[in-house]
This record gives sequence, C-alpha cells and structure tokens, in this order.
Amino acid sequence: MRRMLIGSLTGLAAIVAAAVLPAGSGADAQAATRPSAVTAPTRTVRVAGGLTLGYRSIGSGRPVVLIQGLSGSMDGWDPAFLDALAAAGHRVIVFDNEGVGRSTTRPGTLSIRSMGDDTAALIRRLRLRRPDVVGWSMGGMIAQSLAIRHPAALRRLVLLATAPGDGRATPPRADALALLSGQDPNPASLLGFLFPPGHMAAQTRYVRDIAARRDFVPIAPPAVTAAQTAASGVWISGKDRSGRRISRLRMPVLVGGGALDHLLPVPNQRHLAKVIPHARLVVYRDAAHGFYLQHRRTFGPLLARFLRR
Repeated sequence: MRRMLIGSLTGLAAIVAAAVLPAGSGADAQAATRPSAVTAPTRTVRVAGGLTLGYRSIGSGRPVVLIQGLSGSMDGWDPAFLDALAAAGHRVIVFDNEGVGRSTTRPGTLSIRSMGDDTAALIRRLRLRRPDVVGWSMGGMIAQSLAIRHPAALRRLVLLATAPGDGRATPPRADALALLSGQDPNPASLLGFLFPPGHMAAQTRYVRDIAARRDFVPIAPPAVTAAQTAASGVWISGKDRSGRRISRLRMPVLVGGGALDHLLPVPNQRHLAKVIPHARLVVYRDAAHGFYLQHRRTFGPLLARFLRR
C-alpha cells in the first residue's frame, strides 16, 4: 500500500511548478491582478505539543480553512481560486501541514489523525468560530478526521478528489502507479494527472499562478513526504479508527471529483457521497485530479453557494 501511494495524493502541481518555473516567476504581473492571495503575509502560530504552523489569511466574513494534500505547501493553492472565495465574502485561511514549508515538526509518528488535530488546534488559536473546511486529496483525509474527531469545530465540509478511510478505498490506477513510483518522474507527465489531455491552457495558467509568490516554497522535505505517505496508507487501508467512522458525519458535506482521475479515482468520491448521510456529489466528466482547477469558473460559484447556505 505504501508503494502505491508514493507521490499519488498531490503536491504534484507544486512539484511541477518547481521543475518548470523559477521561484517568483511572474510575481509582479500576478501581484497586479491578484494581490490578495499572492501578496498575503505569512504568519505563524503555536499549537499543542510545541508545533508551529505557518498560515495566511485573506478576505473577511465567514471563515474557510483549506487543507493541502501530500507533499504540497500552502503555495500549491491557486491564487485565483482563493481570491474568488474571498470575493464571495469569506475569510480564507491556508496553512502548511506539520513539517511542510513554514510549519515545524515534533517528535512522534505523523498520522492523518494528528494532522486533523493540528487543524482543530489552528481553528481554536485563530478563534475562527466553526469555519467551513475544504480538503484536497490527502487534505480531504485530514478534513474527514477533523470532522469526525472535532465535529463542533466546523460548520460545513468540502472534500475534493480524496478517499475514504473505511477500508473501501479504490487505489490509484496502474498508469499512475507506474509513473509515480519511478525514481525521476517526468514533470509534464505528472501534470497530466491533474489535467487531462486537451487542457493545456488550464495547466499553464495554474503552474504560472502558483509560482507567482516571491517566497514560493513548493513541496515538503523528502522525509516529511515519506511520513505523509505512510500516514495516508494507514488511512486508505482502514487502519485509522477515525476513517472507519465517516458514516457518522452529520454536517453538510460536498464531495467533488473528476471522472478521469487516475490518482484517487472517482469511485472514492462516489463511495464517500454514498456513506456520508445527505452528502452532495459533483463529478466533472472531462476532468482529473485537479478538477476544481480546470473548472474553477463553474465549481467556484457552486462552492460559494454551498458555503453560503
């Protein structure tokens, strides 16, 4: 299971950006058009166990916390996506998971559960008062654990291209495994797992935009990525107690995915929508792991409507 998960749960876009663009590429132009997400200052906060978490906050209104996937830093979120959420009347908070970017590490075994607890601690320290939570890929696993273990900490839950933790997950497809388990994956091929063929404009825009920050820190150190991979394997195999309780979630839940996702195939999202009471499912037939990036002009307003209720 661990080998199957290597590199497959995202952070891919950040890896690609690091490979094809220098840090700060296009920063001046991006700052002129998307000043909020690109130029927001990075701050830190101390939580339980002596852990320091790096985070950014833009906008005002009902808070929305976004949780990034495997190996990815908060720089992996599309600035346009974040700015659109802020423009819809939200305070948008992004942060680095333990050991990534501006966040520190602490002794002990990293787990989906511990990262969910860290998110709950961040919510408390920032006094966010039941924010909505959005998790992408491994971030969606963390978001599920958060919602299960700390249901009073959030109001609504959004799960993007992620997998259940009840032991019924669908593994990555063979082509994704073959490429991603290699020693030196080709960046262009990796990007192809976020965007299917024929969507070059969306690919180019996304890679350019996330590399716009001058202090761009794209991915986690290898040791942290390995620890996250192991934690994700425990979750997907159903060995995390939190994951086995997803059917107990009672808050409103939106689940999204792309029918062409080979990393965490769409049966995962269909299963989540089936077992979580009253969850809403949205599937884009022509999209892959980065479906919400490819379709941000339609998914963004849909997400805003869900969070506005």
